[in-house]
Amino acid sequence: MPPQVASISLSVLQAPVRNELDGVHDELRRIILSDFPPIAEANAHLLHMRGKMFRPTLLLLAARCTGTGALTPRHVTLGAVVELIHLATLVHDDSVDHSVLRRGQPTLNAMFSHQVAVIMGDYLYSRAIIELVGMDDPGPLRVMAQVTNEMTVGEMRQLAAHDVLDYTRADYDRLIRSKTASLMAAACEIGALQGSREEREHLRRYGQFLGMAFQVTDDLLDYTETEAVTGKPTGLDLREHKITLPLIAALPRMTHEERQVVADLMRDPEPGDDLIAAVIRLVEARGGIAAAQERAAQLAHLAEDELTLIGPGPARDALRDCVVYAIERRN
Repeated sequence: MPPQVASISLSVLQAPVRNELDGVHDELRRIILSDFPPIAEANAHLLHMRGKMFRPTLLLLAARCTGTGALTPRHVTLGAVVELIHLATLVHDDSVDHSVLRRGQPTLNAMFSHQVAVIMGDYLYSRAIIELVGMDDPGPLRVMAQVTNEMTVGEMRQLAAHDVLDYTRADYDRLIRSKTASLMAAACEIGALQGSREEREHLRRYGQFLGMAFQVTDDLLDYTETEAVTGKPTGLDLREHKITLPLIAALPRMTHEERQVVADLMRDPEPGDDLIAAVIRLVEARGGIAAAQERAAQLAHLAEDELTLIGPGPARDALRDCVVYAIERRN
């Protein structure tokens, strides 16, 4: 069984960089500002859905841990760029998945159209690139160019999976490393660019393991938490025929008849609540949830190990708290 750890609030771990995070939000407004009414209206909705700023937090804390430890306006702008890239991926994901809710709020495609959502995702990407180029620094641009390509390939891997019941743990690890962990790793690496090569590599690897633990936990929430907690319907991944670690881990332990229930769900274009609930019960009974919890804890330990060679201080402590938050959060 995974070890029990005390939960921690996001506001507590963000305390060392709270002022800079407020600046990140101001930078977001500046970067995506448009006087074209359709874009301005969509931007207003996106800014109203202000996220948790977890990736800018990682960038700023990594910067605090390396070099002189001083944060500059450049770090704030880079935090906004990372958040913009993250926001663009969410907008595109919601459009691809035809999702109507994000954090309990209507998605862009639900409020406007799928066409608008796709174009707005492109707009956010382009504004982030323009900002990076304007900084005249190849370091962050090189990292972000690579990670945006990696995330796109990850999305295509997911779409290209023909028989989801044959999806392996290795397939899943490759997917979440590209789709989620790569951006967290990039945020940490960009924040650490002022540090030594060793510090940058340790913090990049920390971000990768943290991001994988974060995604495993996110996939677990789809099986264990209610819509009131997560802001999206329970079993949404199953409803969209997505196979994640809890189901991957449970399938080998299922009987032929139980696997048939899963196959029935995957063949049904609009599976009902009863069928989704039946598969969730099977996944839990066959140890899928426990196995995913154990994997999240393992990845969390790997992330913590990467911090041992980073100089001690409040920022490193906050990065360690980020690991706790990643696997103990409820939404």
